[in-house]
Amino acid sequence: MKRAAGFTLLEVLAALVLLALLLVGVYSGIRTASHSVRSGTAAIERVDQLRSAQQFLRRELAQSMLQPIGHTDHGEPIYFAGSAHEMRYVAPLPGYLGKLGPQLQRLQLVDDGDGGLRLQLSLALLPPDGEPPAPLGEPQVLFDHIKAGSFAYRGVDRLGSALPWSPDWADGRLLPQLVRVELQAPGPLGWPTLDVPLRSSPMQPELPRLRMRGGSLR
Repeated sequence: MKRAAGFTLLEVLAALVLLALLLVGVYSGIRTASHSVRSGTAAIERVDQLRSAQQFLRRELAQSMLQPIGHTDHGEPIYFAGSAHEMRYVAPLPGYLGKLGPQLQRLQLVDDGDGGLRLQLSLALLPPDGEPPAPLGEPQVLFDHIKAGSFAYRGVDRLGSALPWSPDWADGRLLPQLVRVELQAPGPLGWPTLDVPLRSSPMQPELPRLRMRGGSLR
């Protein structure tokens, strides 16, 4: 009688080893592709976040209004408050958000709890009866994962003399003519230095030297 044809145990084991190696290769390829897709998606989201934050800051700061956010000890109105990590001003929000009227906007660089900073925006309604501003919702994060950052201000004093860049805006009775936002973000995507011109303050003359020449401020 003829013996039935078949595979030996050694041949079956060899086939199983080859199949396992093939599956490992396929899994590795899928894992690499998934990682690339996630990295690409994260990079796109980061670019969108940066662009949206800069567009918002450029629009809102440029529309700062001469509406008091407080008063000095002598009763004079304060229109702007600025330090290295915080600034407050009044501006109208875009779109349907602007239906509530101009709002007190508070930009802050705050600790994110992970050794870095985040740029966040808080809004408050300005009651017409002079009552304190009423907070509107929770603070919104404009940009996160920041290693370091600061705000700076430049303009003129009440006598029309030019003031250099400073991390503090001393006279809130005037608006600065320029606001600078500098942030350091990890990774290849950096935050381009943002210089935003503001409207002129009452009794504040224009400063011709604060204009763009060849891509730099003069």
